[in-house]
Amino acid sequence: MSNIAHTYYPQQGRLVILGAGESGVGAAILGKDKGFDVFVSDMGSIDPKYQTQLLAEEITFEAGGHDEALILTADLVVKSPGIPEKAPLVQKLRAAGISVISEIEFAAQYTDARLICITGSNGKSTTTLLTYYTLQKAGLSVGLAGNIGKSFAFQVARAQFDSYVLEISSFMLDDMYHFRADVAVLLNITPDHLDRYDYNMDKYVNSKFRIIQNQKPTDYFIYCADDEEINKAMPRFNIPALQLPFSQQQFVETGAYLDTQNNILISIPNTEAFTMNIEELSLQGRHNTYNSMASGLVAKIQELRNQLIKECLGSYVNIPHRLEHVAYIGGVNYVNDSKATNVNSVWYALESFSTDIVLLLGGVDKGNDYDMLRDLVKKKVKAIVCIGKDTARIHDAFEDDVDVIVNSSSMQDAVQISSHLAVKGDTVLLSPACASFDWFKNYEERGDKFKDAVISL
Repeated sequence: MSNIAHTYYPQQGRLVILGAGESGVGAAILGKDKGFDVFVSDMGSIDPKYQTQLLAEEITFEAGGHDEALILTADLVVKSPGIPEKAPLVQKLRAAGISVISEIEFAAQYTDARLICITGSNGKSTTTLLTYYTLQKAGLSVGLAGNIGKSFAFQVARAQFDSYVLEISSFMLDDMYHFRADVAVLLNITPDHLDRYDYNMDKYVNSKFRIIQNQKPTDYFIYCADDEEINKAMPRFNIPALQLPFSQQQFVETGAYLDTQNNILISIPNTEAFTMNIEELSLQGRHNTYNSMASGLVAKIQELRNQLIKECLGSYVNIPHRLEHVAYIGGVNYVNDSKATNVNSVWYALESFSTDIVLLLGGVDKGNDYDMLRDLVKKKVKAIVCIGKDTARIHDAFEDDVDVIVNSSSMQDAVQISSHLAVKGDTVLLSPACASFDWFKNYEERGDKFKDAVISL
């Protein structure tokens, strides 16, 4: 890859970083190393560990507000993915003709590493970590970054790997223009974050498809051939990269598919075919079969041995807060799926269990359409315990489908109520379908509070 030869933005002068989280501080350090005059600005407070890092690097920063006069003198701005395009400051920067880009876009200019980029509404973290795990086990020099792990920019500045596995969100993609993925993976597209896209599904789909922008015939595009939104959008895009679809519903000649004996078959030109039964996968459930197929395709592109790929797909342990088993208490299985912040993630979670479920649902509703859950809820959910502030829409959505829907006043209260509603053989599942910011700092804290409450039963 030749990213390093392509510099599309000012290479010196004043670099302003908006947002002093992991990606912002990483971008600031890379900018400093490249000779920029760097200024970091955060609307909120800055985590003490990042303050310490900025002070050690002698990088100027401010917290608790933006000094617009200082910021509008920038030659280049790198902004946090959490800051929306509609923010007045971003609009002023655009009006002034100042480039506003993401940390990934900024850092990609300074590396010629192979970039394996994974996006989708669901399964991004699992697939990214599974892919990283497999490439690491193969002994490759590989970094993990994007929405996960250490900042990509920081690693480009101070670590320098031959390859990176990057988990890329739509918010990141929105501020990426010249970036190019050697391997682009698109897992699925279902309604999520529509509040950032004017409640327009096409805008969200277009954002996800930015993963393939600038690809060449020597690159790869791995995508789910069973996804309705992907199939609908494909004709709109010119895709020069080699296309490798994966499917559980149809035969795929080049790519991956599930045969009638539940074997995953992967075929890529000039490589030995790969076969593995889904019973042997460490990650079970239909959604995880898709994640494993995508990861297996990346591994085959990297020309890893079949035996090694099989061992990795069979031994990987899932991330915390994603269908994480917490405890069996009185014959009841308690499962933490706090990372399920949208309706589609909950659909996958419900689909994974054959037991009766007491479902903990709720939080900050992002314009959820609960209709897609109706059939599974009718079939599998015996009770819903609402958490967080947006409970009215949950009651409205499911009052005809579930006998018991109750509100709770805290996570501890929700777990207590669930323990009384569940009987031996049931599953108590925290899979909220909502963001966590009403009661918690983030989904991790929500999941940790759930685990604490379960352990103290």
